[in-house]
Amino acid sequence: MSRTTITYIGGPTAVLEYAGLRFVTDPTFDAPQTYAEPGSTTLVKTAGPGIPRSELGRVDAVLLSHHRHKDNLDYEGLELIATGIPTFSTRDAATDLFGGSVIGLDSWEAHQLGDVTITAVPALHGPPGSEPLVGKVTGFVLEAPGEPTVYVSGDNASLPLVEQIAGRFPEIEIAVLFAGAATVPRIPARLTLSATDALAAARLLGASRVVGLHVEDWAHFAESAADFAAAFRGTGLLVETPRGVTVALAD
Repeated sequence: MSRTTITYIGGPTAVLEYAGLRFVTDPTFDAPQTYAEPGSTTLVKTAGPGIPRSELGRVDAVLLSHHRHKDNLDYEGLELIATGIPTFSTRDAATDLFGGSVIGLDSWEAHQLGDVTITAVPALHGPPGSEPLVGKVTGFVLEAPGEPTVYVSGDNASLPLVEQIAGRFPEIEIAVLFAGAATVPRIPARLTLSATDALAAARLLGASRVVGLHVEDWAHFAESAADFAAAFRGTGLLVETPRGVTVALAD
């Protein structure tokens, strides 16, 4: 077993070192700013990255849950993908992001990268029926011989889908859960897990370690990193991930 680590960058972005490869989740490296685009909800970023893109070092792949929202893929993130790093995402992302390095996967479809099997798993970015407004989203499960199985939720708000994933992957040990209970005016429901839903997801998965991502740095979140930590207090599941610090998940 190689060393599995995670380095929290900010928002949904982290560097996950797994089976000798370095994965970046939903790359966002812009400075704080406001993103106002016609026909879209204005998003406000409130904090910059813990590590700038220029200091990332080697990146072997990007795990991109979806591509249409700046809080999951910003301008600097687009530049990272444009360097040709293999990027796993939805079929829509592969169509829209030109350059040939974006690999679109359907739910339950797998791709091999080195020793790692990357399986796209279903996600729903809001309540049922919200896809026409928010677009398609995917999560990921990573497996490798002798390594802990890792689930990366992406911007999923559906516990029934988490239950499906747990049924297919009964040995998930590490759950990287995007939360924050994101809300926007045009959709009267949460677009991502709340802290209490994240705890329920961890229990459905049977995970022994949980990392919380996408719990701060954006003004449209209804909950904070403190809310996430409070929900997991006393469980022994939550791994503390200070910004910019590499933390071991498994040795």
